[in-house]
Amino acid sequence: MATYALPRALAALALAGSVATATVAPAAAAPRVAPRHADHSATQQALDAITDGGTPGALARADRAGEVWHGTSGVADLRTGRPRLPHDRFRIGSLTKPFIATVVLQLAAEPRYGLSIDDTVEGWLPGLVRGNDNDGRRITLRQLLQHTSGLYDYIRDEGFRARFTGKAFFTHRYDGAAPEELVRIGLAHKPEFAPGEGWSYSNTNYILAGMVIEKATGNSYASEVERRIIRPLGLRGTTVPGTSSSVPGPHGRHYSKLYVADPAARIHDATDFNPSVSGASGEMISTSRDLNVFIRALLRGELLPPAQQKQMFTGRDLGDGRSYGLGIRSQTLKACGVKVWGHSSDITGSLTRTAATADGRHVMTINRNGDWGDQALEQSAIEAEFCG
Repeated sequence: MATYALPRALAALALAGSVATATVAPAAAAPRVAPRHADHSATQQALDAITDGGTPGALARADRAGEVWHGTSGVADLRTGRPRLPHDRFRIGSLTKPFIATVVLQLAAEPRYGLSIDDTVEGWLPGLVRGNDNDGRRITLRQLLQHTSGLYDYIRDEGFRARFTGKAFFTHRYDGAAPEELVRIGLAHKPEFAPGEGWSYSNTNYILAGMVIEKATGNSYASEVERRIIRPLGLRGTTVPGTSSSVPGPHGRHYSKLYVADPAARIHDATDFNPSVSGASGEMISTSRDLNVFIRALLRGELLPPAQQKQMFTGRDLGDGRSYGLGIRSQTLKACGVKVWGHSSDITGSLTRTAATADGRHVMTINRNGDWGDQALEQSAIEAEFCG
């Protein structure tokens, strides 16, 4: 693959074993820590609002103009009371998608693979996407990456949810699923619209994108993500776990109400499960530091040549100041008009959001170790950080 030199400041961020922070990691007896820098006081208050709302713990990291700020609130473990720590690992769910989209675009930039994002799915995975008015001959790779394929999201399938949510989670948490199985679940439904004629977020798209990576390279998408992104950027806390059910340490526990609608539903420790049910659409594990390094490198053009960079960040207008590019979304913040790029995620036991200015100079990742509650609180934290 083509290589792109990391600028000195980025390389230092990627390779440093530790970075001076604006706060000191909290002691076990004091899970809520106020920031020392007033610039981030509103962001800290937004974190506290998340835990005040019932989430066990929240953490954030912001990188801006050479300053690194960590904020934490609440606990990582309800049993021991251990606080959340800046270097905790957590499941990042759909923040896997920018990694996958980046690899597909890198392959498109390398002539030896003969891949274009305007190729059809049929051309790479012949005969796979057929039935119920689904037709891979009419769907392009670009449409997969931008969620304009019309393919039904397998996660919404009632049979899938019956296995992996509610009480059934405890019976099936280690089952996992092959990508072909997940695609079949999606294809059991008619498409939401004809390819290119609408926008609908669908995890089925990225399961297929992962399969295309494997067909083009002869390697697993995990190995390509590791070779092309994780190792070059020094993302030591980032893994593509495959069928491994555990989260490498250090990590907090991941708590879930198992998507039961009742606000009074019991909270369960759902840290361990086989993430292959999310596959290339959302199986990865990372840290706030690593996500900031990755998104910053992506925005600065360190991972893609100019043509593919332009394609990735050409967004489909979703209204209300929002757009979706190829595996990455943008939003113009109403409080101040700043445009940020990033992604959000929701996976069992973990909610994460990463946002950054277009030049990559200001980037923040926020994570909560619970999958319920008002997700507008993450938006409040983003507004506080970038508009405060």
